[in-house]
Amino acid sequence: MSAKYLSFSIFIILIVCSCKEMVPKVESKPIPHTTELTGEALAHIHCASCHQFVPPDKLSKTIWKEDVLPAMAQRLGIYSNGILNDSLFGSPENAQIVKAAQIYPESPVISHEDWLKLENFYLKNAPDELQKTTYNENIVLGLKQFNYKEVKVAHRPPMTTMVKIRKEGIGLIFSDGKPNSNVLTFLDKNLELEKNMLTFQTPIHLEEKEDMSYLLSVGKNIFPNDFKNGRLQAYTNPSAAHEKIKLTSELDNLQRPVHIAFGDMNGNREEDLVVCEYGDHTGQLTLYEKGDDAYNRTVLKQESGAIKSVVADVNQDGRLDIICLMAQGDEGIFYLENLGLGNFKEKRWMQFSPLNGSQNFEFIDFNGDGFKDILYTCGDNADKTPILKDYHGVYLFLNDGQMNFEQAYFFRMNGAYKTISLDFDNDGDLDMAAISFFPDYAERPEESFVYFENQGDLNFKAQSFKNASNGRWLVMDAGDIDGDGDIDLALGSFVYFLAKDDATGLSKRWLKRSPSVAILENTLVP
Repeated sequence: MSAKYLSFSIFIILIVCSCKEMVPKVESKPIPHTTELTGEALAHIHCASCHQFVPPDKLSKTIWKEDVLPAMAQRLGIYSNGILNDSLFGSPENAQIVKAAQIYPESPVISHEDWLKLENFYLKNAPDELQKTTYNENIVLGLKQFNYKEVKVAHRPPMTTMVKIRKEGIGLIFSDGKPNSNVLTFLDKNLELEKNMLTFQTPIHLEEKEDMSYLLSVGKNIFPNDFKNGRLQAYTNPSAAHEKIKLTSELDNLQRPVHIAFGDMNGNREEDLVVCEYGDHTGQLTLYEKGDDAYNRTVLKQESGAIKSVVADVNQDGRLDIICLMAQGDEGIFYLENLGLGNFKEKRWMQFSPLNGSQNFEFIDFNGDGFKDILYTCGDNADKTPILKDYHGVYLFLNDGQMNFEQAYFFRMNGAYKTISLDFDNDGDLDMAAISFFPDYAERPEESFVYFENQGDLNFKAQSFKNASNGRWLVMDAGDIDGDGDIDLALGSFVYFLAKDDATGLSKRWLKRSPSVAILENTLVP
């Protein structure tokens, strides 16, 4: 593990050449090899059938040989000693779930001769080492509009899995996801402690409504698994700081959910739920329609990797549709058109490389032309290829009015995890704020947080601050924390392990000193 990346698994593992589609069982019999096909052709058949094709030059020969190709071989039913080892699936209980889904074939789906040709194609054409790329984008140190301060209330070492700025300038809420001691912490607008509450599961998403709040918990363990022990709970918003909060269950048995969207999907004036049940080897995108006594469940996509969804009437037909970002292998943005009566028609809008590590997107009209665009963030590096990637960062794709999206802006930001677009400086256009969980700590630690001040015509001034690497920012939210009328930012730090071979000294410092939450206080309004 390199000092540059300090990489460890949080949400996503094993995404390269790891098809998440269900693979049917096959008979245990010899598979004829196709002598007329080249290794390159076989790679397109067996890799690109599951996700976007990855050329050999994207990774070094060593990474292909030691990490990616062995993982791909397992997906094709090629195992060491010819035996499928249950240790691939984690605990025995988790293995039962994965094996029941038949993701890993019991027998090879490619002949040994063809596999050797495919393997040789990558090893022959991959570079011995990847060329080091230079940074063309400048990040100015100094945030003229924000003051950095650390919240005194902390759960060290911090394992912040959610941060939420409360409405109407009454403070914020954050969660700490340590196993067996999950805590939800409420702070007032002065960032003083109101209360701590044990949740017994790891909160990951909080949605505030007028009278109620909805708390989504990923499960008992934030780390990758396939268990269905996630939960959505609700509570009445307290009218006073001392008022106790009682959680009531809305949905149970969710498969490692990471995001929830709300909307009346069937026109019955009840708010339905779209849940991204990310899972790990298995997962799903699920619609829960609210009935008289319970929610009616419909699986919209039966595969892992659903990481965020947006509900909007895309085609202006009076019905709410769903836009979903999928990670974990076959990465892309999918449009699920609502046909009514619980039927949806799926169309892929965009496809991304499995090396992208998709993390977040917004569906917004960025340039004010009346058409909603896509602001896309990618940079997860908790996988088999924890190297700096010059295509990680912040992308803006503009909509031509026909739901065709063309890249109009890109800023390289290693390990980018989330971007929020708002008019932070109140000048009439959209600015952006982004965090990175896997920045280049050795050479560009300031990319841990970047503020993009909109200069017009899709030109941005990228800014950061000298203490940007005081924490390892996993989550972020924007809102008016102190009620002074401008938009502040809250950054949540996730630090739990001492990173191997860390020559920067950051991980030791984080374990002792990193805040759970840091605030970038907007000084626009005095």
